[in-house]
Amino acid sequence: MSDQVLPEVKISCLLPEKVMERAVHGLTYIAHPLRLRILEFLDVNGMSSVCAIARGVNAEQMIVSQSLRKMREANLVRTHRRGIFIYYEICEEYPASIFVCLRKLFGHMTDQLKFLRANYKEILPNDYTTMAANRIKLFANYDKMRILEYLTYNGESCVSEIVEGTKIPQIKVSQYLKKLSDDDFVKSHREGRFVYYDITAGVHKTTIGCIHKRYDKVGSNF
Repeated sequence: MSDQVLPEVKISCLLPEKVMERAVHGLTYIAHPLRLRILEFLDVNGMSSVCAIARGVNAEQMIVSQSLRKMREANLVRTHRRGIFIYYEICEEYPASIFVCLRKLFGHMTDQLKFLRANYKEILPNDYTTMAANRIKLFANYDKMRILEYLTYNGESCVSEIVEGTKIPQIKVSQYLKKLSDDDFVKSHREGRFVYYDITAGVHKTTIGCIHKRYDKVGSNF
């Protein structure tokens, strides 16, 4: 490619704005090791009481209750009353589908084929869940997600292509690409006067794919 010719703009493949906003909103709540473990417990065990959840995640009941309240406010979990007891369950498929992706990623990383089976559910190691939550926290931002989404579905791209495809101002794209690069979410190389970026493998790319699969399945009901 000549270094005097601006690269041809690629076709974007971005989700509707409101869908991505909702996805990012949910991610900001689960980008916390304990909250992610609580959701995972509910995904594996189904509707459960606070006592059962606290025992399952090995955390104080009061702290678990606080986390559940925040996730209920974010519409990630809902409650059911049975007599004097209140039970919690995951509110919708979206957060549950994240665990399908995380388990498959873990299976590929560790060569544990059982995690690659359809509908297989098992609590993941705490250190892996903590790593996933902490990594999600680093990219749970609307513009960062748009950039990662663009790179996922358009491949290696320069700044001008990303700007055109995402409609994010160039100065913000450049700033976020540096942060994403520092956190190993993207990699880059130079061709002439252009620097090209590409998404790396990991929980960030898995999450983007998971969100798209969910949208492809339910569309406007996401």
